[in-house]
Amino acid sequence: MTVSDDTIAALATPPGRGAIGIVRISGARATEIARDLTHREPQPRSVVLCTFHDSDGEPVDTGLMLFFPEPNSFTGENVVELQGHGGAVVSEQLLAAVLARGVRLAEPGEFALRAFLNDKLDLAQAEAIADLIDSGSRAAARAALRSLDGEFSRRIDALQAALTALRVQVEAWIDFPDEELERDDVAELDGRFANALTALDALVGDARQGAVLRSGLSVAIAGPPNAGKSSLLNRLAGYDAAIVAPIPGTTRDLLKEQIVIDGLPITIVDTAGLRESTDVVEAEGVRRSHTAVGRADRLLWVVEATERVDAVRAMLRETFPGSPAATIVQNKVDLVDADAAVLECDGVPVVRLSALTGEGLPLLTAHLKEVAGLLGEGGGALGARTRHVDALMRAATTLGDARAQLIESRALELAAEDLRAAQAALSEITGEFTSDDLLGEIFGSFCIGK
Repeated sequence: MTVSDDTIAALATPPGRGAIGIVRISGARATEIARDLTHREPQPRSVVLCTFHDSDGEPVDTGLMLFFPEPNSFTGENVVELQGHGGAVVSEQLLAAVLARGVRLAEPGEFALRAFLNDKLDLAQAEAIADLIDSGSRAAARAALRSLDGEFSRRIDALQAALTALRVQVEAWIDFPDEELERDDVAELDGRFANALTALDALVGDARQGAVLRSGLSVAIAGPPNAGKSSLLNRLAGYDAAIVAPIPGTTRDLLKEQIVIDGLPITIVDTAGLRESTDVVEAEGVRRSHTAVGRADRLLWVVEATERVDAVRAMLRETFPGSPAATIVQNKVDLVDADAAVLECDGVPVVRLSALTGEGLPLLTAHLKEVAGLLGEGGGALGARTRHVDALMRAATTLGDARAQLIESRALELAAEDLRAAQAALSEITGEFTSDDLLGEIFGSFCIGK
């Protein structure tokens, strides 16, 4: 990404027809551009009704001008927002009038990047902006908003403070080796390590739930022909997304549906019945089914309720070695006079249900939430990404190592180094220690104008 101190502008509203169209300007020349464009003086934190003019002085639109002076603006720079009438032509004309005055078009996420670089928000909060915009459920939006409000960052800061205090104590013992560690000192320090690890473990759990809410779960429905795979897809989707017929091979290609279960976004892929076939089209569908199973987070292997679970489990391990974890779904319990249930066979979960009647479907949806790591309804989840969870896990590992080095081995220098590594991992989340490549990757995924 280009990081500079020039003045930038972009549409802050989606292109197309709408009630208003907003052009946002940020940088040292923002007020100069606004003054030249409107022939009016921008008033700090006030709304000014004015006419916007192009570079030839011709009127483009009539609207409102808002001025947010530095440093108390979103980016920390002078920011002007021009609110005109919505519509692709009008908005583009207004943006063109701004750019014609020597302003550069903003890159994706550059407004948020400037806010980060000017210490208006940390990296976790900046990422939460994009996650809030892209949220696919109310639960995901709530989790992202918690991080945007700073809850994630405050808990990271509290952990950093606790680790700093531990490092100060350890470094003091290193600097004064003649002072022997007393048993009471070690016990007190061990308690502080335990408290930090407990807090970190709780944060890992909330971040994991947030990451699941953000990215969702990919589920492949597979199994032999006529086992009820398409009926299960229709039942989960809530409408007839797939054609259901008693003829084997009805489903030839992959069918995808997006659903949300208690805030958990799930992508369900219904696959062709897996069997040997001389039909070229059906054989291609079977090949694609194998590919879909390999890419999924979870495999729902659908069989009839009369199938022996132990035989199915053995077949799965032989047919899909190294594939995602599987759940065996015994369908059509309504035909064998059996009850819906959740069982387990040698470590493989089994859900008994009827896709036709819906009996046992809540058991399956609860099971999917459980395997995704989503507890309850994600009430304490924080807007987080996989990289956040990875950094927290590394911090937990090195903090545990530090505790062992100090309490068990009395290796002060090694304990101090592990504490430093734990703090560095936490710093990656908030952006105190972040590479330029990572910044480019993060902010480059934002939409233009944000």
